Amino acid sequence: MPMPESQPTTESRIWDPAAETQPTEARQALQLERLRALVERVAAVPFYRAHFERHDLSAARIHSLDDLRRLPFTTKDDLRRHHPFGFLTVPRSEVARIHGSSGTTGTPTFVAYTKADLALWADLCARFLVAGGLRPEHTVQVAFGYGLFTGGFGLHYGIERVGAAIIPAAAGNTRRQLTIMRDLDPEVLICTPSYALTVADGARELGIDPRSLPIRFGHFGGEPWTEDLRRDIETQLDIQAFNNYGLSEVIGPGVSGECSERTGMHLQDDHFLVECLDPDTLEPVPEGEPGELVITTLTREAMPLLRYRTRDIARLYRDPCPCGRTSVRMSRVTGRSDDMLIIRGVNLFPSQIEEALLRVEGATAHYLIEVERPGIMDELTVKVEIHRELFSDRMDRMQALRERIAHEIHAIAGIRAKVELVEPRRLERFVGKATRVIDRRHADT
Repeated sequence: MPMPESQPTTESRIWDPAAETQPTEARQALQLERLRALVERVAAVPFYRAHFERHDLSAARIHSLDDLRRLPFTTKDDLRRHHPFGFLTVPRSEVARIHGSSGTTGTPTFVAYTKADLALWADLCARFLVAGGLRPEHTVQVAFGYGLFTGGFGLHYGIERVGAAIIPAAAGNTRRQLTIMRDLDPEVLICTPSYALTVADGARELGIDPRSLPIRFGHFGGEPWTEDLRRDIETQLDIQAFNNYGLSEVIGPGVSGECSERTGMHLQDDHFLVECLDPDTLEPVPEGEPGELVITTLTREAMPLLRYRTRDIARLYRDPCPCGRTSVRMSRVTGRSDDMLIIRGVNLFPSQIEEALLRVEGATAHYLIEVERPGIMDELTVKVEIHRELFSDRMDRMQALRERIAHEIHAIAGIRAKVELVEPRRLERFVGKATRVIDRRHADT
């Protein structure tokens, strides 16, 4: 899909040049120093102390960054077993704020922050926001939820640190979001990528050309999205879209984000040690190959974590970036090791379906995957919204479109699916993370 000729561009600016352009050798020395301090600090956590005692580990035995592999993994289940504050390393009196995960896949996990953690969080968000075009003179509309979810507040204080004006519009009520946008002329929109498309859809329903909206840049995160979806968002809204990454258990948004080159998200690796491991063997994958991201929080005070298994699948890149930053970069997240579907022996990520749909003219990025096993074989159905002007009572046209979509799904994912075409706005819209999969295979077990 061609980019709009009028699409805005960003100049390359760096929020913290001393940290973000630090020579690799100096950064590795800093990482080692911080790793030793971290090991000493988390020895007070019973979960880690038990492992250290079993394996005769201490800060004094950390001699190089390779010793990271001697440290234990931490999982979300570990956090749940020690709910709510079994990983806290400071007195409760030093806790300044508490956030948490949504709990959609189980017990919510709470994350505590000291005042220093909050200041760090704001700085890390400021880094990627500035890298993606934010300037003090801008106005930013934040369409993330403000609550236990880390997205809204983390980005809010990052924007504030940069000095830009904030419209804390919060999540949902698309008609109101559009009214605010047209009244206050924000240059920047922050939300999930799927909600950016909802904004475009909502504008068209009101007779507004989405490309006439005042926003020029977007910072999108909170869910995996493809490069094809980026192009679709940019074309529909006439903006430049930037990807960022974070997760509540680690700190929230601010772990990484794109610069103006958009050749991967720069990891803030002076504060996070990131490994890319095979999710089955837990061994490092070859350079540039996809693997599960495992993150150690080097500088968190309240709830630092060793080798947290994110379940997010991505690649790491260590080649130089033209922007001048010297940090390791990560690809966009292509899926999660725990949301991968196995259909008739084929591994399938929802992002592959999205990629296929956006290659078919007339299909949209609004879709739902349904998996059932009525007999002994899995059956995959993909419900797809198509553009209103293409919805036809002519069976031959509709059948041809279904076949084109099914062909692209098979070409990209290697699996055959039943395709159902639905009218616009028939599938549920989400203001947070979009639900893309309904797996009924184990509903009765």
